[in-house]
Amino acid sequence: MSYKERIVDGILKEKLNYSGAILIQGAKWCGKTTTAEQVANSVLYMNNPDELESNLIIASLSPSQLLKGNTPRLIDEWQLAPKLWDAIRFEVDHRDGFGHFVLTGSAVPADLREINHSGTGRISRLTMRPMSLFESNDSNGEVSLRDIFNGEASISGSNDKDLDDIAYYICRGGWPQVLNVNEKYRLNPAKDYYDGLVNSDISRASKENKNPEIAKSILRALARSQGTQVSNTKISADIMAGERTSASDETVAKYINALKAVFAEEDVPAWNPNLRSKTAIRSSNTRYFVDPSIATAALGIGPDDLMNDLKTFGFLFETLCIRDLRVYSDALEGNVYHYRDKNGLECDAVVHLRDGRYGLIEIKLGGNKLIEEGCASLNKIESIIDLEKMHKPAFKMVLIAKGQYAYKRGDGVYIVPLGCLRN
Repeated sequence: MSYKERIVDGILKEKLNYSGAILIQGAKWCGKTTTAEQVANSVLYMNNPDELESNLIIASLSPSQLLKGNTPRLIDEWQLAPKLWDAIRFEVDHRDGFGHFVLTGSAVPADLREINHSGTGRISRLTMRPMSLFESNDSNGEVSLRDIFNGEASISGSNDKDLDDIAYYICRGGWPQVLNVNEKYRLNPAKDYYDGLVNSDISRASKENKNPEIAKSILRALARSQGTQVSNTKISADIMAGERTSASDETVAKYINALKAVFAEEDVPAWNPNLRSKTAIRSSNTRYFVDPSIATAALGIGPDDLMNDLKTFGFLFETLCIRDLRVYSDALEGNVYHYRDKNGLECDAVVHLRDGRYGLIEIKLGGNKLIEEGCASLNKIESIIDLEKMHKPAFKMVLIAKGQYAYKRGDGVYIVPLGCLRN
């Protein structure tokens, strides 16, 4: 089976040139191990059933023994033996050069007391996510986010994806294994991932047995709240009102922390620009799953259901766009934020690069009315930014599900179908 190139490959290869070790972290099944294997010259699979027990014993007694091998040496699922972290940090300190180790992990260690050093300056972190549409060959990539940031005067791109296609991509998700199975089964991996979450992964991450029915209720509540700043208290109330189970605020917090520990939920932080007015900015994070298919699996819905409920479709399309924007912005050394103020003015995504450049993005299913609303919102936000204290936006974009072409309007707003976008 040939390897499907990922955007993160280039980031990993760069980090090997200046970091002693690289930790690739992210959700199960997103391709971390396979990607790491492409650069590894020796491998330790910590969770190999034939060697797991002996690996854990050696990691406890003499962890440096497990680090011997040609470099870069891949330590897969390192978090099973947290003591390896300090051993790797020590080895990096006492070896010349860079690129000695690549670590992969699908969960944050449940007990951080076994780790004495943060690894700062020795171990570089790299978050990997499920495939973007460009990586799965479902975006033609005719519009480059990098080119837009670099000031391309015009863009062009054609889009052959309609709402049925986008609904399918939302439910299928970006799990790499979907590319290797018969098309008729490609909606099943997301369901299997969800089953693993509620039946085992949440419990393992928290090191205590969690009730699968409560986990399902919380996941459904989160699925209904994608793209919102819903609190744990509101999630608890939502469960009480519409589910057969109940969960206190504290219980909700514990389950959500476990979801974050296994990288299934990855909220978007608030963006805090300098404004000319004294408008209060909402600082709560926006709720998102790392992949929209987690939401559809939790709700038990498929592409046809989304086509019959455009409101839910819109929320989950936003989750799909945030996933892809995160993948693309990582390649540009950027992060994704959201903006919302006390007056309800909001921007679904702000891609902010390390050098200070940023772009404002509204996400809409499509159609002239929604596009006009998105453009008006973007222009309003630009008008209240204090340009004496920060740069003007590098671009304004309405990212859409349905639309035949990508183009730049007279007011400077880019209209881009997701099926045209790449990093």
